[in-house]
Amino acid sequence: MGRINSRQVEAFRATMLTGSVTEAAKLMVVTQPAVSRLLRDFQALLKMELFERRGTGLVPTAAAMALYTEVERSFVGLERITAAAEEIRGRRTGSLRIAALPALANGYLPRLAGHFLRERPNLNLAFFGVISPIVVDWVLNNQCDIGFAEVPIAHSGLPSLRLPALARVAVLPTGHHLAEKEVLEPRDFEGETFISLSAGSSSRHLVDQVFHRSDVRRVLRVETTLSEIMCGMVSSGLGVSICDPFTAQEFATRGVVVRRFLPRIDFEFSAVFPAQRSPSPVALDLVETMRKALTELEDEFTRDFAPG
Repeated sequence: MGRINSRQVEAFRATMLTGSVTEAAKLMVVTQPAVSRLLRDFQALLKMELFERRGTGLVPTAAAMALYTEVERSFVGLERITAAAEEIRGRRTGSLRIAALPALANGYLPRLAGHFLRERPNLNLAFFGVISPIVVDWVLNNQCDIGFAEVPIAHSGLPSLRLPALARVAVLPTGHHLAEKEVLEPRDFEGETFISLSAGSSSRHLVDQVFHRSDVRRVLRVETTLSEIMCGMVSSGLGVSICDPFTAQEFATRGVVVRRFLPRIDFEFSAVFPAQRSPSPVALDLVETMRKALTELEDEFTRDFAPG
């Protein structure tokens, strides 16, 4: 038997589906003689009659019906492959493993990722909230497809994309006397009980620098590795702090008052990717979605904290 041409199989299937050569030609977007020729060659290769002419139409033989079952099964498989390719091309399928520092993982990024997934019903997600050094380690060891870590990134060999920075804010207990001011400065914190992030962290260093330059002495009673714990302590009424805007926003209705702080101390972070392979398209889509959302959030904060 000679080699069967895929167009011959397609012509056979189209004729079976439509019941006529004319309609099959329309379905295949070719001429009627082209379909007739394909069917004739197909039958010759198979050495069997597939259609009987009755009046002006064609009626499939028993052999054609049996063959069509197999052909349709193959085409269904091809259609599934095509549909899968469309899903992948549209970045709506597959899986994505994310690791993010706690400031993002405690509310903001899960909400963003939830909206992202709703538009991609076949995309599965694994989400981990861990401190920045662990984020970098997991991405470095290919345990995650994308990580969000505070800069500077400890491992310079990892591909990264810097995301828009937002300003850190002052966080105060509800009813605190400093809440009467719209904008706080270092001198406002003189003698205040202050809750800090752990010594050695980049955030702690940036905040301490600002107060040291202004020669402001705070009462440092508590330090912690997590901004969520820091805000929880503030909400108890124990003291005040300077915090990333994401965690502050989560606590804004939980006993914490948020105020603008000057001079501006940026909270900076990047998306990092495994070095062994190119970032997945869906991971890059998430970063772009986040970039746009952060730009809008910065505009919102600017309006909310505008003087007057």
